[in-house]
Amino acid sequence: MARSRANLKVIEAAPRPRRAGPMHDDTLRQAGPAHDNTTRRIVDAITAAIVERRLMPGTKLAEQPIADIFKVSRTLVRQALNQLSRDHLVTLEPARGAFVAQPGVQEARQVFEVRAMLEAAMMKQLCASITAAQIAELRRHLRAEREAVARADVAGRTRLLADFHVVLARLLGNEVLAQLLTDLLSRCSLIALMYQSSHAAEHSQDEHVAIVDALERRDARAAVRLMEAHLGNVERKLRLNPRVQDLAQALMTP
Repeated sequence: MARSRANLKVIEAAPRPRRAGPMHDDTLRQAGPAHDNTTRRIVDAITAAIVERRLMPGTKLAEQPIADIFKVSRTLVRQALNQLSRDHLVTLEPARGAFVAQPGVQEARQVFEVRAMLEAAMMKQLCASITAAQIAELRRHLRAEREAVARADVAGRTRLLADFHVVLARLLGNEVLAQLLTDLLSRCSLIALMYQSSHAAEHSQDEHVAIVDALERRDARAAVRLMEAHLGNVERKLRLNPRVQDLAQALMTP
C-alpha cells in the first residue's frame, strides 16, 4: 500500500509545472526549436547526399540507423522523412518504410518543363536589374565550378552546377523563387541519377559561362535562349525514352 500511495503522489505532482504557466511555456519553447533544428539537420543531410549523388534512388532509409548516426530518437527521424516525402525526395511505403524516391519519366519531363518556364522569366528580370557587383559574384561562382570540374570533384561540381541556378534567383532578392528552384534541383538530381547518360559537367559549366556573358551584356533575348538551350541539353542527355517498347521486343531481342 505504501508503494501505491507513493505512486499516487508522483502522479499528482506531475501536472504542477504545467499550472505554473510561464515555466511550462518556456520549456516548450526551448524544446520546440531544438527539435525543429535537429529535424532540419537530418533533412539537409539526406538532401545533400541525394544532390551530391551519394544516395541512389531506391535506397532504403531505415529509421534506426539514421537515428544512431544523428544520436536522436526515431520520432525525429520520422519527422524528417515525412518532410522529405512532402518534398518528393522520399517515398513512404506502408509496412516497408522509407526509400529515396524514384521519379518516373513523366515526372522528369514535367520538372524540366517547370524549370524552363521559371528560369526563362528569371533571365528577363535579371537582365533588367543585374549590377556589376552581382556579375562579379557570378564570375566567382563560375571560377569555383571550373576548379571543381578540373579536379574531378564529382560531389563539389554537382552541388556548384546546381547552385548556379539558385544563385541567379537570389540575385533577384526572391527567396520564394530560390527555394522553389532548390526543391526542383533536388528532384533533378534524382532524375539525373536514374536517367543520366554520359552528360559532361564541362559542357554545363561552359553553358553557365555563356549565360553570365549574356547577362553582363544585358542581352535578355540571348540570356533566355541560352538558358532554354542549357536546360534542353541537360534533359536531352537523360535517357527518358525507353530503349525497349514492349515485352515481346524485350524478350525476343538476342
